[in-house]
Amino acid sequence: MQLRLLTILLLLVACGPSSEAVERDPALAGYFSAPLKIEGEETSHDIVAYLAVTERQRQHGLMFVRQLPDDHGMLFIYDQPRHISMWMKNTFIPLDMLFIRADGVIDSIVTDTTPHSLDSIRAANPVVAVLELNAGSVERLGIKTGDRIIYRAFTAGD
Repeated sequence: MQLRLLTILLLLVACGPSSEAVERDPALAGYFSAPLKIEGEETSHDIVAYLAVTERQRQHGLMFVRQLPDDHGMLFIYDQPRHISMWMKNTFIPLDMLFIRADGVIDSIVTDTTPHSLDSIRAANPVVAVLELNAGSVERLGIKTGDRIIYRAFTAGD
C-alpha cells in the first residue's frame, strides 16, 4: 500500500498542480486534481477530485473553501486501513462523506455534515480513503454503500 501511495505522489508531481484548483478557490491552491468515477449498479458519475495525500493536506482538507462545483470533491487517501475520523472545523460548506475500503467499495456514508462543527465524524469500519462531496450529492446521484469508486489508488482484491 505504501508503494501505491508513493507511485500516486510521483504521478502527481509529474502532472503538476491543477490550475483549475487555483482559479476556483484560493484555498485549494497546491492541490492536485484527478478524475474518478463513482459506479453503482445502474449509475455512473464522473467527479474531479482534489487529492489530499500528505498529512498536511489531509489536515487542511476543504477548510476555508467557500464553493465547490457539483462535479468536484476531495479525496483523502491513507496508506493503511484505519478508523478515520473527520471534523468540520473551519469548513464553510456542508458535505457528504463517503468512507472507502482499499478495493474502492464505499463502506459507509455520512450526509449533510454541519459546517464549523467540532463533532467527530467516523468511519464505521477501517478504510483507506474518504471522498467529500457537496451535501446533497449522495441523494442527488443515488450513491449507496456498496457502490465503487474507480480510481488508481483502489485495487479490487486488496
